[in-house]
Amino acid sequence: MLSNEAENASLKAKRYVPCEAFRKNGENAHGNTMPYTSQLPRLWHNSRVIVDFKPISPKDGDLFNGRNPVEVAVQLEKAGILGLSVVTESENFGGSLDLLRSITSAVNLPVLRKDFIKSEEDLYETLDCGATHILLICSMMDNVGELYEKSLSIGLKPLVEVHTQEEMEFAKSLGAKLIGINNKDITILEKDSGNVDLTIELIKSAPTDAFIISESGITNRTDAEKALQNGANAVLVGTAFWQGKLDILGDKPQLS
Repeated sequence: MLSNEAENASLKAKRYVPCEAFRKNGENAHGNTMPYTSQLPRLWHNSRVIVDFKPISPKDGDLFNGRNPVEVAVQLEKAGILGLSVVTESENFGGSLDLLRSITSAVNLPVLRKDFIKSEEDLYETLDCGATHILLICSMMDNVGELYEKSLSIGLKPLVEVHTQEEMEFAKSLGAKLIGINNKDITILEKDSGNVDLTIELIKSAPTDAFIISESGITNRTDAEKALQNGANAVLVGTAFWQGKLDILGDKPQLS
């Protein structure tokens, strides 16, 4: 019988999925096969980071603080970032489709649209705006399965977001190859104090052939490394980046 330490190391090794699973021109995220290696994810590297473009945080306020998001997106691409996510929900987060279009037209990176997606029309709208990925939030939708299949059929890569064990089991039942573990509770607009401990717990039951992204509640580099060390393939960071707490473009995102 393996010791707990050996069992955890074995799990982490199985959880390694190449970043090509997420990249724009890499292997299709919903393909039937996805190669594995025994290599563990690097503890910290820009190629493991997705930066979230969310103008307003209900908890922390204005995040852009006068900075030009398109210029920052271009800098992030040059810095070797894995991808970007763009919030288009306007009422609570200050996002817009115009923001999404301006960023997708400026970079050649995978771009995830984040919103409370409800219908097939939203999927086609996402494609029209140039995004490559779409967020499907289990806790906010009753038609995730339907929109998951539709996304695949029209060429969008669905990222299924979970926050509970039950939702992880549902993602597994879909055969999801891209799963986001939201460390915070989106049903209360992420105003809670959730952290990467949730990723560490839920990832134990995640499918080994899925690319797992730890989302939200990552306040510094230590949190990011903790998620990666415990099997996450990438981290999605927003507030910490815009507040200059992560070493991606230096101490703070600078304008050229």
